[in-house]
Amino acid sequence: MLTPWLWAVFTIIAAFAQTVRNATQRELTKSLGTVGATHVRFLFGFPFAVIFLAGVVLATGLPLPRPRWNFWPWVIDGALAQIAATALMLAAMSDRSFVVTIAYIKTEPIQVAVFGLIFLGDAVSAPMLAAILLATLGVVIMSTAPTFTLFRKRGSDGRGLGDIKPTLLGLAAGGMFALSAIGFRGAILSLALPDYLMAATFTLTIGLGMQAVLLSAYLALRDRSVLLAIARGWEPSLFAGFMGALASQFWFLAFALATAASVRTLALVEVLFAQIIARFSFGQRTSPREAVGMVLVVCGVGLLILAH
Repeated sequence: MLTPWLWAVFTIIAAFAQTVRNATQRELTKSLGTVGATHVRFLFGFPFAVIFLAGVVLATGLPLPRPRWNFWPWVIDGALAQIAATALMLAAMSDRSFVVTIAYIKTEPIQVAVFGLIFLGDAVSAPMLAAILLATLGVVIMSTAPTFTLFRKRGSDGRGLGDIKPTLLGLAAGGMFALSAIGFRGAILSLALPDYLMAATFTLTIGLGMQAVLLSAYLALRDRSVLLAIARGWEPSLFAGFMGALASQFWFLAFALATAASVRTLALVEVLFAQIIARFSFGQRTSPREAVGMVLVVCGVGLLILAH
């Protein structure tokens, strides 16, 4: 019998691994650019996913699944939506209103709850909804400047300093991340396997394989120099790929056991990990506004776990 809160343990491990991966990818951006650093998570993550799957087969003695037709639309949606979400996020980050867009990207748990109800029938109880809103509000407060307004006066260059473009990009990125989570959870559930470990790991391997092939083909056609730079910098890329695959492995295990809305809400603890790293590695102090946001995130996460 599975422990009821095992999904929460998987989610916290995934969030921590993702924080480490993000820190590594930031360093790789200097030498590979944003697209190259993004591709690393797929290209170098896929071999580790294959190793994870081989380990599951050896440990359980189970054969590889033979997915039915309904598996493929779900996993394709998950893979393509994640790529699109990353592209939208990078577009948002290139805007001068970067901090504002991050706040809107973090509305993902709310969008996941809506999409999960529509496409998977994942019900959201009143306490769960309250937890999602509370934790999301905490992240928005942490990510948004105190003087934030959606529309601000235009600068000398005629551009809106707080115009609607970054808002739309941020919301769109959050929406695509949400659809990606729903797609991968739908793929896992469509396998209808009694062993959740096999279902999650098999889906991860297929999804990462698709993403690695698609982005490699794109770069081969559009910018081969990036692929050459990735090959030359394989050592740090290998670590980033491993941490990415490890994070994804535990995300998928959590998706196999709990609704995507629950997983993605609890995943907001990632911002707490980032704050801790910033405090101890870079000496950055936590502002009162950030402290309030952290308290709300912790309260929301606590309420979410109690609601299960």
